[in-house]
Amino acid sequence: MPNALSTATGPTRPISGQIITFAVVGVVNTATYYGLYLLFLRYVPYLAAHIVAFMLSMIGSFFLNARFTYRTRPTWRKFLLFPLTNATNFVITTVGVYVIVDMLHANSRFAPLMASAAAIPVTFVVSRWVMLPKVEAA
Repeated sequence: MPNALSTATGPTRPISGQIITFAVVGVVNTATYYGLYLLFLRYVPYLAAHIVAFMLSMIGSFFLNARFTYRTRPTWRKFLLFPLTNATNFVITTVGVYVIVDMLHANSRFAPLMASAAAIPVTFVVSRWVMLPKVEAA
C-alpha cells in the first residue's frame, strides 16, 4: 500500500530514515559551514564570518534536505520558509558563539562547533514541518 504522505519525487521515508539522513546532511552542512567560516574569518571579524557562512550553508542545506532527507520537490515557498526553520538554530548558535568567545574567552575557531549542538533537534522538527506536505484529516 502506498505511503499516505507522498511528494512530487516519491513517497516520503519513515521518520527514522529522515532522522538519519538529516544527521548526515547536518554533518555535510556543518563541514561546509565551518570551512566557509574559517575562510571568511581570515578577512572579516568572527561574527560576520559566522553570519555569511551560516547563510550560504543554509542554502545548501535546503537543497540537500529537500532531495535526500524529505524526498520532496524544492519550491519557492519552501525555500522562502526554510530560513525561518533555522531562525532558532541561528539565534542559538549566534548567542552561543558570542558567549563562548567573548564571555568564556575560548578560541573563535571552535566556538561554532560547540554552539551548534544545542540547536540540532529543534531544527529537525521545524524543517520537517516546513518541508513535508500537510495531510488533510479524513
